[in-house]
Order: sequence, then structure tokens, then C-alpha cells
Amino acid sequence: MLQFHHQFQRITINPEVCFGKPCIRGMRMPVSSILDYLSGGMSVEDILREFPYLEKEDIREALAFSADILHDRYIPLAKAS
Repeated sequence: MLQFHHQFQRITINPEVCFGKPCIRGMRMPVSSILDYLSGGMSVEDILREFPYLEKEDIREALAFSADILHDRYIPLAKAS
């Protein structure tokens, strides 16, 4: 059962695809993978070349979705030494 996020039209969730992780437009491309690629040093252009079925707006929405999820979350951290 494919579900679309109420605020992000390109983010979909389907329990039968990628274990229900938020994905891009119903494809097997989890939002977390896009974040992993970016944090690993790939540029947006690199990602678009490697995955031609993605669009620049997909990457922008993956970032916006991730930021939105963290807005009201408290993440406990260990005290710095």
C-alpha cells in the first residue's frame, strides 16, 4: 500500500518496498541513501549521473524531508570531554 507524505509529494512509504523506509516517488531509492551519498562526498550532479531516474527536485525534497523530521526531535548526546 503506497502512501504519500502529506507535505512532501515525492516522498512515499510502502511497507513492501525497502522495509517501509521513506523512498523517492515509490522507487527503491530510500531517502537515507541519498543522504548517505551526499554525506559521503557525492555532489547532486554525481548522484543524478549515477541514478538517471532521479531528478534534482527528488534530492531537494529528500533533504527537506530529513530536516523536517529533525525539527522537533531531541537527540541526547554524551557530554563532551
